Amino acid sequence: MTSKAEAEYQRLNQLAWNERTKLHLQSEFYDVKGFLCGRSSLREIELAELSVKGKSLLHLQCHFGLDTLSWAREGAASVAGLDLSDEAITSARQLAERAAIDAEFVCGDLYQAPALLQRQFDLVYVSYGALVWLPDLHRWAETVSACLKPGGELYLAEFHPLQALFDGYDYFHTGKADVELEGSYTENAQEAQHTTVCWSHSLADVISALLANGLQLRAFREYDFSPYDCFEGLQEDTPGRFRLYHQGKAIPLVYSLRAVKEG
Repeated sequence: MTSKAEAEYQRLNQLAWNERTKLHLQSEFYDVKGFLCGRSSLREIELAELSVKGKSLLHLQCHFGLDTLSWAREGAASVAGLDLSDEAITSARQLAERAAIDAEFVCGDLYQAPALLQRQFDLVYVSYGALVWLPDLHRWAETVSACLKPGGELYLAEFHPLQALFDGYDYFHTGKADVELEGSYTENAQEAQHTTVCWSHSLADVISALLANGLQLRAFREYDFSPYDCFEGLQEDTPGRFRLYHQGKAIPLVYSLRAVKEG
């Protein structure tokens, strides 16, 4: 992909997420009012698997920062969030002030995170629906590694790429961008159409990129449910757990991994 094409795709995604942010802030899906009253935005998977107490945390692709700020409430020593959308970052800063939580939020290209933040962290956190917005996972893993202290850890909780296959997308990374006019996943944004650009990445793509950039896999898990009701055809057959069935069997919808930087 040429740098010109990548810049145009980034511009389209920034515009889309700026518009989505305005809708998401008003949605029941995100429940900002509940968050400001003390509700955590974090879900059972990451809460069970990750302890942040006393650690510095960087949240990449943080949207408007609810998870970032929720990790601060869980005892992180410091939290920072980075996102492409300037509307999201402005809102994140406002929410941090309203919630009286000390946090740093930076707007910029993920691949420029080391230069933008100018420091390293104990933890890098990435979650749910983040990787499809990135054209190059090797550059992503290189960025994650550069943002971690030696011995620091990446925690990733992400939607399983097999689910995207059922929606008609490639499982394997082809390098081809999927450019679409689509709505968002919140209940108030289904009809708000924005041009978005995404890329497919297999599990092998994710793990290989991490290993190639000095990150050693320490844990890997798969889950037959999503903690979010954000795909067509999901059934909430257990409270807070949404499943998708194929020929009567629940398919994997989420995976998580932990990877530690060498040194």
